[in-house]
Amino acid sequence: MISLRRLSFFHLVILLGFGCAGHALAQQPPLAIKPIRPSQKASVMQTVGVTDITITYSRPPVKGRPIFADAPPSMEARAKGEATLDNQNERQPGEPIVPYNHVWRAGANEATLFQVTDDVLINGQPLKAGSYSLQVIPGKEEWTIIFNNDPGQWGAFTYDAKKDALRVKAKPQMASDNQEWLMYNFDPVTENSATVNLRWEKVRVPFTVQVKDVKAAWRAHADALIAANPNNEVLPLQVANTYANDKNWDEALKFIDQSIKVKETFRNLSAKANILWGAGKKDEALTVADAAIAKGKADKVDTSAFEKQVANMKSGKM
Repeated sequence: MISLRRLSFFHLVILLGFGCAGHALAQQPPLAIKPIRPSQKASVMQTVGVTDITITYSRPPVKGRPIFADAPPSMEARAKGEATLDNQNERQPGEPIVPYNHVWRAGANEATLFQVTDDVLINGQPLKAGSYSLQVIPGKEEWTIIFNNDPGQWGAFTYDAKKDALRVKAKPQMASDNQEWLMYNFDPVTENSATVNLRWEKVRVPFTVQVKDVKAAWRAHADALIAANPNNEVLPLQVANTYANDKNWDEALKFIDQSIKVKETFRNLSAKANILWGAGKKDEALTVADAAIAKGKADKVDTSAFEKQVANMKSGKM
């Protein structure tokens, strides 16, 4: 026979189990079926140096509609100043999808999202690393490209110019071919910049994203990663090798010594020997090379290729 005491404990376990399960279910987002949207979502990304530039947007089609044009008086009357006229529920047949001189979300559905992982220059003007809604004000001869600090808005209906981080000017260009679906791409790309092209219908609007100092951005990322992982000897070794490739021997030696201080390995000792050799410190390089081979053999690492290299160093073949 089960005692009342045991029965009470059993019931308590059951109740706690249901309670925990109910709490877990309450934490889960509600089920939803992904809708089919006429303007499909897309994303493009370009890395410049170590800086990632990402644009996430929805792609409306032309579908034979007028796209860029002056708003007729009846349409113009629905908005004051720069306020958006991008409301399909109010748009009348024949009215342009993107009327001149009014804020447009530069896409469809949610506001177009512009993300950059480092500080950059947009058409020469500074923009901090972060996430922005990308809005535009199109014109016949000139467009205003807007980076707004409210990246979560729907369209441009709650757009607030007071939250703008940056506005720059861009010149629209006419194309001979029709681009049916709105598209963003990066072209051309250089070692420190990428040109973003907004392309829709027969219009192309370019603006340039430039990393002012690619090496400085790389170094900032490297320093942050090393600081966050102080017991990882591989990270400063990687930085040392990068500086060695640039023949910046002082910085290479600084970081290889940091790697060795964390943990002495065949990899970082042999790398230091090569750095010292490149810096013209040949006697010191050979001493470290011998230590690297000894460490490698102790750790049962294959040192044969490095031993041949060291032999060539000692014989004057290098």
